[in-house]
Amino acid sequence: MEIGSCIRLQSGGCPTSYLTRASGFYEQSVSTVNRTSGVSSNVMFPRKSCICKATLKEANNNIEAIEPHDYMAKLFHSFIRFNNILLDFDKDIWGYISVGYFKQVTKAGEIGSSTMPHKVNPIDFENSEGNLGIANALLDHLSMKLPISRWQRDLTDSTVLRNIGVGLGYSLLAYKSALVGIGKLQVNEAALNKDLDNSWEVLAEPIQTVMRRYAVEEPYEKLKELTRGKAVNKESITKFINGLEIPVEAKKELLKLTPHNYVGVAAQLVEEACLRANARA
Repeated sequence: MEIGSCIRLQSGGCPTSYLTRASGFYEQSVSTVNRTSGVSSNVMFPRKSCICKATLKEANNNIEAIEPHDYMAKLFHSFIRFNNILLDFDKDIWGYISVGYFKQVTKAGEIGSSTMPHKVNPIDFENSEGNLGIANALLDHLSMKLPISRWQRDLTDSTVLRNIGVGLGYSLLAYKSALVGIGKLQVNEAALNKDLDNSWEVLAEPIQTVMRRYAVEEPYEKLKELTRGKAVNKESITKFINGLEIPVEAKKELLKLTPHNYVGVAAQLVEEACLRANARA
């Protein structure tokens, strides 16, 4: 399903697709999750600790008086990076719901607002976003604090270690909330089609490119005059294309373009991103 793009809260960006956005988050997530493998997972500590460290070409630290917590810092930083990817996703979906690109499945008895019964709030993504903020604050402190020990003797780590479950727990709550929210989403095709039908100005980009190919003078300035701050529709775009001094075949190709089909290789990029992510998963 094609989707319009916004740049700094303004419409007019090149159309793309939902799957393009989703596959980008998917590939980012798989890449980050993979970084948690090794010493921080798949390991029976401490029995396999030496084997795992040798595999990673890391030596046991026989100098420090205490067991260093560097591996924990690495793990928690990986969680923070993953959480930030999900945080970005939550905010994007919240925005798409706000502009009507997504609808949410309602549940009987569910209350959206204390005074506006018609509202269906994106509460699951808001819960996820809030829990991710708390989780990242705790995990950031854990990753910054645990590698440090005053003269390798202080016991502040024992106090801090008790909160590992809290940081990871808030992360888990965020993941569950996001999944619940995703399960409620429905694409609002009517809103998307309406938005695209009112966004003919996005074709200024390919038209300008073709104009440059055939050495038409001042292509940017001419498209700027046509589109900036003005209502652009199919008729005005068609009239502009027909008035260009370019080959007939080039005009025919431009006249075939609409905001709905000007998506480039978005479908191909989605497939490639999913293949890469699946190969690493």
